[in-house]
Amino acid sequence: MSDADERNPSGRKPLTLGGRTGSGTVQQSFARGRSKAVVVEKKRKRIAPGAAGAPAAKDAAAPAGKTMSDADKARAALAAKAKQLGLSEEELIRRQRAIARARAEAEERDAKKKAEEAELARKAEEDRKALEDQRKREEQARKDAEARKKAEAERAAVPDPADIPVPVDPDTAKPQRKVVDKDARAKDDARAIDGDDEEGRAKKKLAPAAKAPVARSKDGGERRPKGRLTIQNLVEDDEGRQRSLASMRRAREREKQRRTQGGAEREKVARDVVVPESITVQELANRMAERAADVVKFLMKQGQMVRAVDFLDADDAELIVEEFGHRVKRVSDADVEEGFISADDPEETKKPRPPVVTIMGHVDHGKTSLLDALRSTDVAGGEAGGITQHIGAYQVQLKSGEKITFLDTPGHAAFSAMRARGAQATDIVVLVVAADDGVMPQTVEALNHAKAAKVPMIVAVNKIDKPDATPDKVLNELLQHEIVTESMGGDVQYVPVSALKKMGLDELTDAISLQAEILELKANPDRSAEGIVIESQIDKGRGPVATVLVKRGTLKRGDIVVAGVQWGKVRALTNERGAQMSEAGPSLPAEILGLDGAPEPGEAFSVVESEARAREIVDYRVRQRRDKSAGTGGGGTSLEQMMARLQQNEVQELPVLIKADVQGSAEALSGALEKAGNDEVRARVIHAAPGGVSEADVQLAKASGAPIFAFNVRANKQARDLAEQEKVEIRYYSIIYDVIDDVKKTLEGLLAPEKRETFIGYAEILEVFNITKLGKVAGCRVTDGVVRRGCGVRLLRNDTVIHEGQLSTLKRFKDEVNEVRAGTECGMGFVGYQDLQKGDQIECFTVEEIERKL
Repeated sequence: MSDADERNPSGRKPLTLGGRTGSGTVQQSFARGRSKAVVVEKKRKRIAPGAAGAPAAKDAAAPAGKTMSDADKARAALAAKAKQLGLSEEELIRRQRAIARARAEAEERDAKKKAEEAELARKAEEDRKALEDQRKREEQARKDAEARKKAEAERAAVPDPADIPVPVDPDTAKPQRKVVDKDARAKDDARAIDGDDEEGRAKKKLAPAAKAPVARSKDGGERRPKGRLTIQNLVEDDEGRQRSLASMRRAREREKQRRTQGGAEREKVARDVVVPESITVQELANRMAERAADVVKFLMKQGQMVRAVDFLDADDAELIVEEFGHRVKRVSDADVEEGFISADDPEETKKPRPPVVTIMGHVDHGKTSLLDALRSTDVAGGEAGGITQHIGAYQVQLKSGEKITFLDTPGHAAFSAMRARGAQATDIVVLVVAADDGVMPQTVEALNHAKAAKVPMIVAVNKIDKPDATPDKVLNELLQHEIVTESMGGDVQYVPVSALKKMGLDELTDAISLQAEILELKANPDRSAEGIVIESQIDKGRGPVATVLVKRGTLKRGDIVVAGVQWGKVRALTNERGAQMSEAGPSLPAEILGLDGAPEPGEAFSVVESEARAREIVDYRVRQRRDKSAGTGGGGTSLEQMMARLQQNEVQELPVLIKADVQGSAEALSGALEKAGNDEVRARVIHAAPGGVSEADVQLAKASGAPIFAFNVRANKQARDLAEQEKVEIRYYSIIYDVIDDVKKTLEGLLAPEKRETFIGYAEILEVFNITKLGKVAGCRVTDGVVRRGCGVRLLRNDTVIHEGQLSTLKRFKDEVNEVRAGTECGMGFVGYQDLQKGDQIECFTVEEIERKL
């Protein structure tokens, strides 16, 4: 095939304008030596045939007497049309031919399409007729088979002639046999098939023609004929035609499905289905070993439009389980936590463990310094402001080889929750009291926590090296709180110590060892670990870090731990000095890494067997916490009352966002700030969490209109830039006192100042003058005290206040004066008031605003 054929596969000739005769090119010149080749075409005039040398216009203008032939008229019309279109006659003829050819091809395609449609319709009609004939034949065959079965049954009921006894001829004494005619039996069979009429005569109806034997397979079934199934085969061989392959396949599928469903119903097993308080449709179907589509279909029939992922309550799930023929076993969601904290271990499995000692007391009484002296380290120097602001857990090994675990709790009032956690997790409480200060508020609070936890107590009177130390005074003050030391006939051990001079440390450790020996502290180390979370934080490089105290069992690296609403696999174990550990036994504090968040301090932790179990417990706890927060009211008041107070401006709130180094500090700050207020103003903590200040915190503070209090943490560069852009204030603190003082000052600024009135003088109106520019002016005499310009005045008439306002003018004769004293006459004008009468009394006073304190 040539290139032209490839470009034009249909074989049509392309429509062109044709070549023009007399073409040529000339060189056209322009200014400045430029030239251009221009194509010049020349048209030749067409000369009509029969008039050589004469133009077509002359032929057209022939005399009227001469008639033109049909061919000449056609040529003339063609020439006129070509001239009208601006084409040559050859181009016009080619176009007309192309149009005619295209029309012919279109008509040919339409005719071919119609023929194909007619053929398809004919074939469809033939197929329909063939199928109808097939159905008729199958129906006839079924009827014939039923008739044959009926005839066989009747023939089986009729006794065989051979069995009928033959009568004996007495003369010949030989039995007479009945000759059975085969043709007669065949006729009887035909009559039995056709049936007899009421008169007992056989119907005159031909028996059906004998059918050709059907080909049978080895198993007795009908064998499918070979060859293609065509219309001709249907017409020519009606008796040998079988069902189509697709029809047989559909029949087999229906039979298989019927058998499967029937078998499932016969083999249905009733199961014990555990139904919790809430379950999805899919999970319920899985527990019943049913299809989720069947459960959805059942619920839709009951009028409930549900999906497989929708939740059902326990009552609906129980009805569904019973409807499907299973047994219901109702359980509560709280059953998920069964076995999370196991029962006490057998006594024979327990081994001695080190005691856990919590050091408690008032702030700045030397708790951390005493612990430093025991550990021979300097921890207090690392605390901001010299105060402990989060729980520290340490283990000290004595010279005798014994180990003691110490918990150092803060003494500030804001850390009450921390002291309570320390008392709950401890075996012995060491109450540190300064010999010079005596019993203070936080000392009493620590006493109450120790009593509530029902743990033994050891009183350590610190700072006995000071000149003004009075240990006996401390013991007498403790008597007021029912703490009787051994020196006074009680059972509480008393040890005087000095953390600075390291005096009495051996006596203190001996007292702790003695108390631990009395308690007989034991635990089973050969089991999964359980304990309590002491503190938690979010480290920038390590992520969530939790300080835990193991109470029993052994915590190992790789264990799956659940603590509160957090869980994870232990990736690393470190002690208080940062050294890596492979495991942590009973009474040993450790920092664990790998949880998905910072757990709440004070939460119990335990090792579970699998991640699925951990997720199940955490999901239940998150759901419980969400439901509790959703159902919690507004702090003992209704929403309507709170909104009413806000509308009346009775309560002004200061929103605050807190970020701290550890969870305990954030909790302590939240509690302290929420208490720093009264019925008119208060601080509202919108968010408190451990970790540095992030961009999300800045955006939350911007939306809430709250400043950010960063306690021992810093903001990253992105957060600082965003805070500067959004005008969000970030305040950095390292001492909790400063945070509380700043918030209190801010809340005091929100308080409305108190107004205090001071009476300075009285005057009496003697006469009322009407001045054009000033209006009414009262001529008065000051009867008591002094009257100052700009002071507040009350106008009394018959001992009734009729106006309260300010002086607009105060004159002595014609001069403005600042004040007028008693016994002097003056002129007074009032701001916005003209109803003055002779004899009215004027009470003058000043108002000073006094700032209120919380």
